[in-house]
Amino acid sequence: MSFQAYLDAIEDKTGKTPRALVDEAVQRGHHAADVKAGVIVDWLKNDYGLGRGHAMALVHVIRNGPKISAKHVGSAGSHRDATDTLWLDGKATRPT
Repeated sequence: MSFQAYLDAIEDKTGKTPRALVDEAVQRGHHAADVKAGVIVDWLKNDYGLGRGHAMALVHVIRNGPKISAKHVGSAGSHRDATDTLWLDGKATRPT
């Protein structure tokens, strides 16, 4: 599953775009560098029913923004992404 596919699945499960969840994390103070990943994972599990893998994908975005390593961009594996910038504003608005 690509990183973007993880974010799309999070949107399907929660009904919220990744950007809305990042904004909520900021409001909760979960974006600070000293906030442990477990705190964010617990919040996403308790409030939205997300599993650890999906929650950790969102932890990455909360901490680092939409840029990801180009390591898997254009690779042939199942984890490849089309670009090194994730779309956070929802599947319906993603450019094709």
